[in-house]
Formats: sequence, structure tokens, C-alpha cells
Amino acid sequence: MHVFVTGATGFVGFAVAQELISVGHRVVGLARSDEGAKALATIGVQVHHGGLEDLESLRSGAAMTDGVIHCAFNHDFSKFSANCELDRQAIEALGSALAGSERPLIVTGGIGLIAPGRSATEEDRPPAEGSRGYPRVSEQTADVLAGRGVRTAVVRLPQVHDPVKQGFVSYLVEAARAKRVAAYVGDGGNRWAAVHRLDAARLYRLALEKAASGKDIGVARYHAVGEEGISAKEIAEAIGRGLKIPVVSLAPEQAVEHFGFVGQFASLDMPAASALTQERLGWQPTGPGLDADLDEMFAAG
Repeated sequence: MHVFVTGATGFVGFAVAQELISVGHRVVGLARSDEGAKALATIGVQVHHGGLEDLESLRSGAAMTDGVIHCAFNHDFSKFSANCELDRQAIEALGSALAGSERPLIVTGGIGLIAPGRSATEEDRPPAEGSRGYPRVSEQTADVLAGRGVRTAVVRLPQVHDPVKQGFVSYLVEAARAKRVAAYVGDGGNRWAAVHRLDAARLYRLALEKAASGKDIGVARYHAVGEEGISAKEIAEAIGRGLKIPVVSLAPEQAVEHFGFVGQFASLDMPAASALTQERLGWQPTGPGLDADLDEMFAAG
């Protein structure tokens, strides 16, 4: 297949592009900067210049290919709501180029607020738009596009990690470095799901290939989950061990002050299962766990 990947220069998207190329797919990658374009060219990706705000560039990239994987998202949390709206517009633009063509669109969603307090499954629907105070609506937008004849699927991501980055956990590490304590909220029993970056990339590829086969009805939902739930206390202990600093508990009202934006999520219980994804796609996560990647990062200095 000839695949358009948005966010191809990013943490997850670059791994997705590499995974696609490794099995013989051709990749067109969205790049905003010359530096990003050069990085893509080195792995054999055809560069398509543009950004999320350039909707015509998104439409033209989707129109020239056999399918789209949308990994791009602006993670500037100082304007999170605006970036969520930009994401919606980008998905709609991509979908407009694919409607009625049977060419698939794979959209990125999140695990976090699907089923707070219990282990979310692929059968759980996303919250209604505007509910739970969370403005990102990538998955809900995919549902709308499916009603317009776009063949869509959603890959829900937990904390994606390798020895360099670890999703929201990276912000916990930054706070620990700055404040010289590794913290969790309350008893630290709340859990976060996680997956290794390369396992996530392989899942995107399998989801694309399954969608292209036309065997799914409606919006297929997949969980890129390697570890169902790691407790906040375990994560803090790994950070404390790596930085050789104390591990402390915070009161809930201290979370935002200590962690910044991520403090809104620091006490949420967000586990998720991937049994149905593994069954439906034959996907088996094999990468190192979150603790192992944290230990490797700290060992490297």
C-alpha cells in the first residue's frame, strides 16, 4: 500500500513509518520543517510538506495514497482546547478526501477517559462530545466520518514509552527532577496502561491492513496496550529509584501545582485491556515494560 502518515516526524509517527516500510509499504510522511523532511528521507519516506493547520495539504496527501494513518497532534498543553479543535478539523479534512473510496483512515484516540476506574475494553464507546470536560474528539470525529462513508478505525493509545520518552510519565520525571521528589497522589493505587513504542507502531500497521481488507463493519477500535495498569506509586518508585530521590504522596489539591497540566490526570485510574485487539489482529506486544524503559533511561544518564 501507499500510505500517508501525519505526524511522521513525531515520536509515534516516525516508528509507524519505519514499521510500514519494513514490510514493504510505501510511505508519504507529513513534515513541517526541513529537519523533519531530512529525517524522513533517510528512512525512505516520500516527504509531503505541510502542517495540521494546512487543511488543503492534508487533503492532497490523503488523495494521492491508498490509506491514511493520522498520528499528528500538537502537544502544547498551554492551548490544549485549540489543538483539539485543530485535530478535529484535520481529521475531517483527511476524511473528505477518502469518503466513498473504501480507502481507510486510522485515527489516534486515547485510553484515559474511556472508562475511568475500571479496565476499559475495545467495546467501550468514547464519551459523548463535551462530557467529562475533555475537549479531544478524534474518536467521535471518526464516528461521524464513518457515517459519511469513510472506512475508519481508531487506535487508542495509553502511555507510549521507550528509553527516551514515556508519554505523560515524562512530565512526572521532569517534575521530579525539578522538585527533587518523586510524587504520586493519595495512596498511589490508581493505574495507567502503557505500551512500548514499537509495539504501538506494529498495531497501527495491522489496523491499517485489516481496514483495507474491508472486513470490519463500522468503526473498529483497537487498544495498543502492553501493560494493563501500572500503579502511580510504582511509577513514582521507579522515578525515585532512578533519580535517587525520595518518593512522596501528595494531597489531591497539590497535584496541579506540583505536576502542572498533567496534575489533572495524576490521580485518575485509567487501566485498559487489549485482549480483543490481540485476538482480532493477531497482535502480541513484546517490547520492554515501562519500568524497564525508565530504568534504562536513568542508567544512561
